[in-house]
Amino acid sequence: MMTLNLPAPAKLNLFLYITGRRCDGYHNLQTLFQFVDFGDTLTFTPATDGTLTLSPALPGVAPEDNLILRAARLLQRHTGCRLGARIALNKRLPMGGGLGGGSSDAATTLVGLNQLWNLGLDLEQLANLGLSLGADVPVFVKGQAAFAEGVGDILTPATPPEPWYLVLSPGVSVATAAIFTDPDLPRNSPVLPLEQRLLLPWENDCEGLVKKRHPEVAKLLGWLLEYAPSRMTGTGACIFATFESRSAAEKVLAQVPDSVTGFVAKGCNISPLFGALNALERSPQ
Repeated sequence: MMTLNLPAPAKLNLFLYITGRRCDGYHNLQTLFQFVDFGDTLTFTPATDGTLTLSPALPGVAPEDNLILRAARLLQRHTGCRLGARIALNKRLPMGGGLGGGSSDAATTLVGLNQLWNLGLDLEQLANLGLSLGADVPVFVKGQAAFAEGVGDILTPATPPEPWYLVLSPGVSVATAAIFTDPDLPRNSPVLPLEQRLLLPWENDCEGLVKKRHPEVAKLLGWLLEYAPSRMTGTGACIFATFESRSAAEKVLAQVPDSVTGFVAKGCNISPLFGALNALERSPQ
């Protein structure tokens, strides 16, 4: 029985600007997404009886709220597929870290089960399905670094530099909804074309508010800035710094405070998910 073992990589928001609040309560933004070669791993085994199971369960997340199972059920309903799957998750990305772990898991589920069940949907169809699960899911489905606008769903392929990153977690979880509903969140950044954004210093409009609400983020960011240009990804709590080599990033990782976890990874403009799928296609059957 065919089994798929696929990565669900983290993303970084290389910059993030909030350009306004929409009448539906969501926010317009401009952000630059890039993947890294580190993340969760999902293993999919088909089940002929149509059942969907996930192990292990995520602490504090009810099965009906888990994005992996929601993605799998959505794909079943949309296609009428009668197959199921046993899904095993190796969770390495922190929840509430701004690394897109849940969205990446959902995207890998859509892409992986589309192949496992032989459904034949293209990436655009899968991305449209993924948007109903979360604004970040389409960029993971399409697998290309992108300049995102709207609520994050209007994607323009981009090719930023692919440096080495040190990504650190201060051990706190940041609720995205709490940040976007906070009246102190800046919401008036100008709308600029990507070409102009690339020439300006890169910033994250959520960073000041998150540092105020979570002193652990402020403290860790201050520490990391001593070593390299650093900022927060997404709505946090994770922060990242850019380095020219793996060894330089690992040298700083070895000095992090005991309460901090982190990893070193390479920036990727093409998602490692598609590298894994291409390798499967090239392997002998």
